[in-house]
Amino acid sequence: MVEVKVFEGGAVKSTDVDAAAFGSRVLGRTLKDAIVMYEANLRQGTVQARTRSMVHGGNKKLWPQKHTGRARMGTTKSPLWRGGGRIHPPAPRDHSYHMPKKARRAALRNALFTKFRDGEVAIAAGWPEGKPSTKAAFGILTQLGMAKSATVVTDKVDGTLCKSLRNVPLVDVRTVDDLNARQVLLRRYLVLTPAALAAVQQRFARKEA
Repeated sequence: MVEVKVFEGGAVKSTDVDAAAFGSRVLGRTLKDAIVMYEANLRQGTVQARTRSMVHGGNKKLWPQKHTGRARMGTTKSPLWRGGGRIHPPAPRDHSYHMPKKARRAALRNALFTKFRDGEVAIAAGWPEGKPSTKAAFGILTQLGMAKSATVVTDKVDGTLCKSLRNVPLVDVRTVDDLNARQVLLRRYLVLTPAALAAVQQRFARKEA
């Protein structure tokens, strides 16, 4: 059992959560592989440089092949010239790939375990409803001591909360369905709504036989 901060009724309390349900040790290799995969999947892959066939210019030979005392040269589009094409340049490509579903799920469960183990998880209720309020939402994170870097997790899309925190730097709002190992480890703290905690425990915690 680990101690977790709880914000409720305008005050910060604490409660115990069974972190062992998410794992018993850090799976460093699995976490690393998952994060590298998610980072690769975010790459646009649009970088491109021109080869000599793409460079604008003529193909006229600049001077005779022999008897000029200069190095032989065919065209200004040669990679040896400034402004010429590149040799084996980068080209648009798709960097994305996928790990097995069980491996991705294990990485997410282990990322959650590390957050609980390190005391970087909090449960918060009383978020703004109806009208967005950055002051009120940020005040909750400030009282928890997690305003500098946090991922706020809800059980379903909360437009009011998203609008309340969208301008706060290093603070993300995600649903349980959007969680992955990279997002959990991207910010230092993980702040869950009570409904999100129940959903996380139901979906990702190991059930004892």
